[in-house]
Amino acid sequence: MQELNEILKLIDSYIGSHLWFVWLLLGTGIFFTIYLKFPQIRFFKYAIRIVQGKFDREGDEGDTTHFQALTTALSGTVGTGNIAGVALAVHMGGPAALFWMLVTAMLGMTTKFVEVTLSHKYREKVADGSIAGGPMYFMKKRLNIKLSSGKMLNTGKWIAIVFALATVLSSFGTGSLPQINSISNSIFATFGFPHMVTGFVLAILLGFVIIGGIKRIAKVTSTLVPAMALLYFIGAISVIAYNYENIWPSIQAIFADIFTGSSATGGFLGATIAFAFNRGVNRGLFSNEAGQGSAPIAHAAARAHEPVSEGLVALLEPFIDTILICTLTGLTLLASGVWNEKLDNRFQIADMQVLQGMQYEDKTEEGRVNLAKHISGEESLPLFSGELLVENGIITNEVKLIHARSLAEDVQVKQGTELYNGSIKVSKGVPQIKSKESGLMQRIKEQFSSSGNNQLSIVGKSLVHSAPLTTVAFTKGWFGKWGQYIVSIGLLLFAFSTAISWSYYGDRAVTYLFGPKAVIWYHMIYVLGFFLASFVDTTIIWTLSGITIALMTIPNLIGLLFLHREMKDEVKSFWKEYRVRFPDEKRIPKD
Repeated sequence: MQELNEILKLIDSYIGSHLWFVWLLLGTGIFFTIYLKFPQIRFFKYAIRIVQGKFDREGDEGDTTHFQALTTALSGTVGTGNIAGVALAVHMGGPAALFWMLVTAMLGMTTKFVEVTLSHKYREKVADGSIAGGPMYFMKKRLNIKLSSGKMLNTGKWIAIVFALATVLSSFGTGSLPQINSISNSIFATFGFPHMVTGFVLAILLGFVIIGGIKRIAKVTSTLVPAMALLYFIGAISVIAYNYENIWPSIQAIFADIFTGSSATGGFLGATIAFAFNRGVNRGLFSNEAGQGSAPIAHAAARAHEPVSEGLVALLEPFIDTILICTLTGLTLLASGVWNEKLDNRFQIADMQVLQGMQYEDKTEEGRVNLAKHISGEESLPLFSGELLVENGIITNEVKLIHARSLAEDVQVKQGTELYNGSIKVSKGVPQIKSKESGLMQRIKEQFSSSGNNQLSIVGKSLVHSAPLTTVAFTKGWFGKWGQYIVSIGLLLFAFSTAISWSYYGDRAVTYLFGPKAVIWYHMIYVLGFFLASFVDTTIIWTLSGITIALMTIPNLIGLLFLHREMKDEVKSFWKEYRVRFPDEKRIPKD
């Protein structure tokens, strides 16, 4: 499995994780923003009116309201990316990464507007009477190639199949397995509930919701999304207001280093402009999914007679998801001050390096620069290879440890809960501490075992990232230690709602590929995988997810660019009808 994971990581490095993929996404957003004359600004107030039902017409066909479609799509995007993803972006790129995240969201509003409009236009009614739509439908009908002889090649059909297959796989890699894994780990850390118990209870609830189809999913998400957003908003505001003196310095930090990169401060060693840009764009795209083609599947079910009207509803998603919620998380991290503090941490091997020598220091400018260049890959410091000698938990060799892009302090080695005596092999700076490798039945037994874990672990003070960093930040407000429960409950609701929405995306993709009768089997596998992933390692699924997201996004973006003229015609047609419906309204856009 490790070898397979490495192969998948190599494949992903050439597509989803490569710079050209980022530029394709951004380039598409920039093109349509200019081509459609900044619709995310000009059309914003009309989007709000349409969500309120002002443009609805009696007899409009569909399974959900505009608001329900919006909340269903939002529940698929508002998730771990808003809690863990923002913290990871700030951890790696500094405050400047937040600026590039906001820029990405602004462009993403246009991309989402375009992809939802075109997908809604080509939606279909399937055999069971439900509405099905998504990029695979416009791909099938509009991406065929006409030869000089006049013959048509069914290229659109095969592109649509690739997209649909990628959507099914991504429903597991994005919406099901990693989400419950994050939930069960968070609930165990906060409340001590066994992973399997959490997985079992939520799997039952998930099955109950998704078997009811889009109408039940829409009913649940239209209640769940506003509730979880309100809870998270209250927790974040309590931290920001409590640390009110840091609000303006935090905003300055976001914008001050846009073109220079974030400077070193506290335990944070700094980040170049390229790294801040890369992390901000990467996390922004991951958070709002603009261009991926997932949200159009949810919006296709909305009752609307004009595709552009639903596209305008979708335009609000990146604004809510990234510009509002992600910015709220970012300001919480910066105002609380925890983003550059070294905190008690259990070190992850993937985030750790052992340096040869004791001369490295982050208290001087020269020392910070040398360490920062090593971490960024500009220069390499000598790595330790050999055996670390440990006495009463203390490493006696002349080495320094880097963990989570910071110089570690107060390092101890433990075996279970006891201080360790012995040695640890290190190869090219990486400690050779292997995780337990066990089969499924062994992992099930461990869930009910009270014997404890005698595995070696390295602990100390270092920077923290992802969900744990957001958790710590939420304890720095008026709620104190109770703030951690807001993050845990928020993560539970965010991630669970993501799993609900992605089950529908996979459902529609399976319907497209195999017909409605195959959906029940998909639901069963989806719920079973959800349960198993609560206590089984899902590393390989995260890697596979990166590939499947790229396989969804690339054909979707190419299709959008190919149909740019059709999109403009649809926009003109919409405003023409809008002016007829509301003749007294002034300054209505023409295109």
